[in-house]
Amino acid sequence: MQRIFHTPEGVRDIYNGECSQKRALQEKLHHVFHQYGYQDIETPTFEFFEVFSREVGTIPSRELYKFFDREGNTLVLRPDFTPSVSRACATYFSPESEVVSLCYTGNTFINNSSFRGRLKESTQMGVERIGDNSPEADAEILAMTVECLLAAGLKDFQVSVGQVDYFKSILAQAGMNEEAQEELRALISQKNYFGVEELVQGQNLDPSVAQVFSQLPQMFGSAEVLEKARALTDNENALAAVARLEEIYEILKVYGYEKYVTFDFAMLSKYHYYTGIIFQAYTYGTGEPLVKGGRYNELMKHFGKPAASIGFAIVVDNLLLALSRQKIDVPAKDDVMILTYKKENRAQAVAQAQKLRAEGKSVALRLEKEDA
Repeated sequence: MQRIFHTPEGVRDIYNGECSQKRALQEKLHHVFHQYGYQDIETPTFEFFEVFSREVGTIPSRELYKFFDREGNTLVLRPDFTPSVSRACATYFSPESEVVSLCYTGNTFINNSSFRGRLKESTQMGVERIGDNSPEADAEILAMTVECLLAAGLKDFQVSVGQVDYFKSILAQAGMNEEAQEELRALISQKNYFGVEELVQGQNLDPSVAQVFSQLPQMFGSAEVLEKARALTDNENALAAVARLEEIYEILKVYGYEKYVTFDFAMLSKYHYYTGIIFQAYTYGTGEPLVKGGRYNELMKHFGKPAASIGFAIVVDNLLLALSRQKIDVPAKDDVMILTYKKENRAQAVAQAQKLRAEGKSVALRLEKEDA
């Protein structure tokens, strides 16, 4: 049998300096989570398929790693932390009567196409604030996102904020079938202006509704875009969504982080459990988002305890790549003192090494090779 020494497609080994840097970066991010009062939680690497089913609105089934246990139950490697943490919160906490703030670190597994070079296993760190529907919670989550990226060492980055309720409110007026809705969602997310125009023209929509859909791919930028979104419609729910963004922006000014935030009404995630605000953070050096998050007020119902919720996930691998390409150093605690000794001095060497270790130093013992 041929021995295999390389990893499967979509996964990789992390070692030496990079591994140390990754650990150091995770410590910095974890420190921010704790500063905001979030408590650690660990969820299993695999769960029952139902936790990530189509009804939950997470990763498409074809992109899940599925397998069976001895009883024939379908199990899934965790593709996304939010449903896992929500399930655990419903089991052990009472989010209907108290705010629950949890943070996590772990790997996710998505069996996506490797055509774009995406990893199939990646490390994520994130937070979930469950039981809080306030705009203050939205602003705090965005502020934490900014602080995490600053703590990592980034200076030039942008947090792009969308509002899926705005799109959903206009969509409810349109009366489109499910297939057309999904196509429209994809075209708007891709900012395919001409594709949206063509689809809308074939749907026999009210002109005011058609105009909003046609404008959505271009509705991104600074806070001025909120005024444009307000002027485009008289839909009460859509206007309430804009008002929510305006209030969040005012709170971010109190934090002093408004300069890091832009708005994008074309941002519509493939995760259908999102309601309200949705956001992604980007920087130079990688086209993939460093942070993904948003509000998911309906998800907890699936686990039997309805509660408004919001959170985000930092893709640690993408963040580390961006730091490397921007030549931003991540200091790692890799100073190891190597203590060599001869066999007859073993006792003294061990004693000295233990003394230094007790002082907090990293010491590696090395036996000198005897001459042949």
